[in-house]
Amino acid sequence: MKDKIFGVLQRVGRSFMLPIAVLPVAGLLLGIGSSFTNPTTIATYGLGRILGDGTVLNALLVIMSKAGSVIFDNLPIIFAVGVAIGMAKAEKEVAALSAMIAFLVMHMSINAVLTISGKILPDGSIAPGVLDGTIASVCGMQTLQMGVFGGIIVGLGVAALHNRYHKIVLPNALSFFGGSRFIPIISTVVYLGVGILMYFIWPVVQNGIFALGGLVTGTGYVGTLIFGIIKRALIPFGLHHVFYMPFWQTAVGGTMMIDGNLIQGGQNIFFAQLASPDVVHFSADATRYFSGEFIFMIFGLPGAALAMYRCAKPDKKKAAGGLLLSAALTSMLTGITEPIEFSFLFVAPMLFAVQVVLAGSAYMIAHILNIAVGLTFSGGFLDLLIFGILQGNAKTSWLWILPVGVIYFLLYYFIFSFLIKKFNLKTPGREDEDEETKLYTKADVNARKAASASGTGKEGGTVDPLSAEIARGLGGAGNITSVDCCATRLRCSVDEAGLVDEKLLKATGAVGVIKKGQGIQVIYGPNVTVIKANLEHFLEHAPKVKAGMTAEGNMEGGNGASEAVDEAGLTGAGLTGAGLTGDGLTGAGTGKGGNPDRKLPGSHVLCSPFNGKAASITEAEDEAFSSKAMGDGYMVIPSDGEVVAPEDCEVVFVFPSKHAMGLRNEDGMEYLLHVGVDTVKLDGKGFETFVTDGQKVKKGSRLMHFDLDFIKANAASEACMVVFTGLKEGQEIHLTRTGDVKGLDEIGWY
Repeated sequence: MKDKIFGVLQRVGRSFMLPIAVLPVAGLLLGIGSSFTNPTTIATYGLGRILGDGTVLNALLVIMSKAGSVIFDNLPIIFAVGVAIGMAKAEKEVAALSAMIAFLVMHMSINAVLTISGKILPDGSIAPGVLDGTIASVCGMQTLQMGVFGGIIVGLGVAALHNRYHKIVLPNALSFFGGSRFIPIISTVVYLGVGILMYFIWPVVQNGIFALGGLVTGTGYVGTLIFGIIKRALIPFGLHHVFYMPFWQTAVGGTMMIDGNLIQGGQNIFFAQLASPDVVHFSADATRYFSGEFIFMIFGLPGAALAMYRCAKPDKKKAAGGLLLSAALTSMLTGITEPIEFSFLFVAPMLFAVQVVLAGSAYMIAHILNIAVGLTFSGGFLDLLIFGILQGNAKTSWLWILPVGVIYFLLYYFIFSFLIKKFNLKTPGREDEDEETKLYTKADVNARKAASASGTGKEGGTVDPLSAEIARGLGGAGNITSVDCCATRLRCSVDEAGLVDEKLLKATGAVGVIKKGQGIQVIYGPNVTVIKANLEHFLEHAPKVKAGMTAEGNMEGGNGASEAVDEAGLTGAGLTGAGLTGDGLTGAGTGKGGNPDRKLPGSHVLCSPFNGKAASITEAEDEAFSSKAMGDGYMVIPSDGEVVAPEDCEVVFVFPSKHAMGLRNEDGMEYLLHVGVDTVKLDGKGFETFVTDGQKVKKGSRLMHFDLDFIKANAASEACMVVFTGLKEGQEIHLTRTGDVKGLDEIGWY
């Protein structure tokens, strides 16, 4: 249960990363635009002639400021779409559109109920007596002030609906609205009800959030210390985004009236004050959730890096120096600390404990000293420059960061040096002689590119060897169920956690691997987005086999090869319509011995849907079938073009190209009838079907007719396949008859 909760929280955390990732550019636009259009700043630096009212630069900066503001003003709908994309398992674009629709429907439903109840007047104004801050304008609608919580509620809910229903098969009359088209429909209906429900529920929830925010604010400096310690302690688990986001973006982090508007959340308060011309000093109560980061990210952790470098073995100092310098600069400039933190987290956990305490105390000290420097993403020098230095010490008290930072640099340096030497900790450069100090240089990158250029994939593109190694480390392409990333770590879900090889993953350049149930985090650093994109491209064409398995039939459930599926023409809407996912694409294996002619009690008799010569599917010319990558079955070399129902069954789908159809018998077994090899390319020519999706047919009913001569002349082979995609573990196909068969002749059993 703990692992399942971690897996869900990991997915929620990574889903927050997409909307959070837009904050830096929004903050830069708003920060630069607001700073250099502020009369006080212009007067302070004597820039009136080039930045004063009426100048071209002033107009450009005003535009920049408004462009940044619109992102912060519409974060709820951005979170709704971003979370839906992050949580959706497939067809993410459908989830995104559905989330946007659901968000608008929910808030308009709330608006309608507020109007009916008299809390919003017919002219759109708020009725007298309604508490300030309970109603706000969202996307032009007067609705309850839900903040980003409203977006998260929509994103999570729509993603749940999408993951459950995006392959739904509706009755024939409504089949057009099935599959992914059903998601915006069901989302609209559900969130119409959610909007009405929220009218009654949200005020209670909102009061609870305000009370929690008051409690957090009331704890003063001790609360700030606890916040900082918890946030840093969650870094190894990748759950810090889930923890800090409510403090940054909701009333949990406090509320403040600014220019007549109630602003909720520490980061939102800072940026609202930044845009206001009347603020004398930014609120340190609002910025206490991030101002302290500048102290340990710019000064403290580089001190730790210097300590580790000075403690490295002489023959490894050069390699360790390159690694640590890169990590230190990353922390100083961008505020991304994982590369340096993970350089000692796994090899010396006691150092990370020191880091947690020192970092937590930095938040508290910044709060005590009234330091009020904002940020967009993390506490690097770029944010300090824009939101601290350029704003002036009078507004931010940023000068306190310098002396405190120097003290923290020394604290980190001396504490780390003492502990490393005292306990002989294996920090970078102190590894055993047979272990390599990892340092990826430009030469490594060039070598990797050269290796990539030497191999070509199925699609004619290059094969990325790094992605191939990562896939192997994760237990094979067939073991990977989802791929995502945050700022520094690859976040994957796997089918079998026991197949993950941590040592192999670390050999790919990872500084750490975290396993929690089926959730795997591989820490690479800021370049992880490129690694993720390359891995996703690799997985599109890689055979879906697990570690220790081959594509020659020795495969367990769920190991169909996407490459094989492509060759068979079973892609896109075809697989969606068939519902052939999860247990549906189950390889049956090569058999477990015994007499295939001896039918076991309770087995299911198979009859041929074709006239011709029956044979084992392993004799098929197409490896997609002969390898049993899609499942066990048999083939028939047809003598004519007739195809009949081999038993009473339901037609699950008919491919648009008519060359194949999926059936489901009364036992629930799903199987595929596939005519010819590469016949998908014929685009329906030479085929005629007599059934439709969802139709129930009797044994012997005519399903299809194909022009055998045309198929022989235009396809790679006329061989017809019957592939059982729904076999469970331990089930397999036993052929009892080969050679000449007629339609409906008994041919085997499972």
